[in-house]
Amino acid sequence: MSRREAWLSAAVVFVVALLVRAYAAAEIVFPKPEDTAYYVGVARNLVEGRGLVSDALWSFQTPPLTFPRPAFEVWLPLPTLVAAPFVALLAGPAPIPLEAAFRASQVTSVLWGATAVVLAWRLAADVAAERRLPPGRARVLALGTGLTSAVYMPLILHSTLPDSTMPFAALALGACLVATRVLARPGDVRLTDVRLWVLGILLGLTALTRNEAVWLALAWVVLVLGIPAARLPAPAPAARLRLVGAVAVASLVVFAPWAVRNLAEFGSPLPGQAAANAFSVTGFDIFAWNDPPTLSRYLAVGPARLLEMRVEGFGHNLVNVLLLLGVPLSVIGLGALPWQARDVALRPVVLLGGLTFLATSLLFPVATTWGTFLHAAGPVHVLLVISALGATDAALARVGRWRGWTRPVAWLGALLGVAASALFSVVLLPGFAAGSVATERQYAVLAERMAAIGEPFDPSRPVIHDFPIWLAETERIPTLALPAESPDDVLDLARAFPGTRIVIVGKPDHGDWPAVLDTDTPGAACFEELDLGTPPDPDEAAAIQGFRVFRLACLEATP
Repeated sequence: MSRREAWLSAAVVFVVALLVRAYAAAEIVFPKPEDTAYYVGVARNLVEGRGLVSDALWSFQTPPLTFPRPAFEVWLPLPTLVAAPFVALLAGPAPIPLEAAFRASQVTSVLWGATAVVLAWRLAADVAAERRLPPGRARVLALGTGLTSAVYMPLILHSTLPDSTMPFAALALGACLVATRVLARPGDVRLTDVRLWVLGILLGLTALTRNEAVWLALAWVVLVLGIPAARLPAPAPAARLRLVGAVAVASLVVFAPWAVRNLAEFGSPLPGQAAANAFSVTGFDIFAWNDPPTLSRYLAVGPARLLEMRVEGFGHNLVNVLLLLGVPLSVIGLGALPWQARDVALRPVVLLGGLTFLATSLLFPVATTWGTFLHAAGPVHVLLVISALGATDAALARVGRWRGWTRPVAWLGALLGVAASALFSVVLLPGFAAGSVATERQYAVLAERMAAIGEPFDPSRPVIHDFPIWLAETERIPTLALPAESPDDVLDLARAFPGTRIVIVGKPDHGDWPAVLDTDTPGAACFEELDLGTPPDPDEAAAIQGFRVFRLACLEATP
């Protein structure tokens, strides 16, 4: 492939991916799921001069437990830091509405997503070159991968949401591409080789995006250790140390300022609670107040349940994350992966994807059902697309030789990949868009009804809610996560934050809540249910159906 053709192909892929993502982003009107609202809300606060803080206190295991809450005690800041300039330029003056901040932040997620698609094209081109495919087939595999990735539903959906998913995908894919170039001729690499330092910078930026960057770092170490000594300058151990050490130094330089900030804010340079999530026994443990995850509590569930957790985590990661939104291409890609993933060009992505999948399934089996692997799966989705198109290309080539075809038909596999992915995306996207509209309406109607019954949201009084980030960001009030614990525990939480006297439960299955309040459980009598009334508009009435609001009658209200 000539340089001119490469640039032209990359430009075509980028433009197609950008247009598709811009259209899809316009259909999504509300930051859903909650972590998306968190990144957007912190970016808005930063632009308004409040700093890296949040009005949602959704996790209680890392002090200080104050309002406003210093942000990113568990998650990482790069998506917010990149979005903030766009919010400043596009969202208007303070106070910035959530919708405006969300729309401005979507520009970054669209750009991250389109960049990841171009990197998928480049990765496929490397695979085609390694396989020494004829020019026509090589061109089809690379462009087919790029265009299929441009319309592949899992990659489209997360490109509409300004969270960590697509930044991680783009940075990790970029690091994998650089890694293969370093490893192509490791004997020629010196400390002054710019590729080593670029790899380190990409790794550092990935570490500022998601904690799963640790698996990217481990993948690099494994790849370096796997280089035959004959390909390295003597002594081989020193050469390996240079390859690992230079990347480590560059990445640490990038990450160090954030580690210093975390040390100042939370007393630890690393997000320690992320490791504690390994001891979760239910997804609600992230909201724990008096009953946090511990090793003894974790082991107490017994071997059978511990094994069952891993089966559930494995099944969730495989089916819900990797396969469902990408069928039929994802199924083809997964089935062909043992044969298609043997290329040297794919080794970094295969190692990264495999380590991340296994670690989240086996070490964080409960947390992963709430999104751990979902947000780190971008590189694996690209791998499945390449595997599916590579398998289709190989199958068509075999059939062509068997049937004696004289005309090339490699384009047929790419066409089928693009068409199947586009069709599935067209079918599914409206459902996600409708869900974002419904959630936006829920919180708008909730605020209206609270005001109508004489309990308007007050920025001086925290509220307890099972979706604390959404309430905090829509109403700009301090909001505490509802622990899935006893009523007495929730009352203890309310006492720890003076002025808290309202609890809102938005769904019927938040652990035992809200059904526990319909029993004689100790503390339940303190929760006095308020009637939200019925809005005259049927759509508004449907929006808040199932919401239950309680006043903490036994707590003395503070003035």
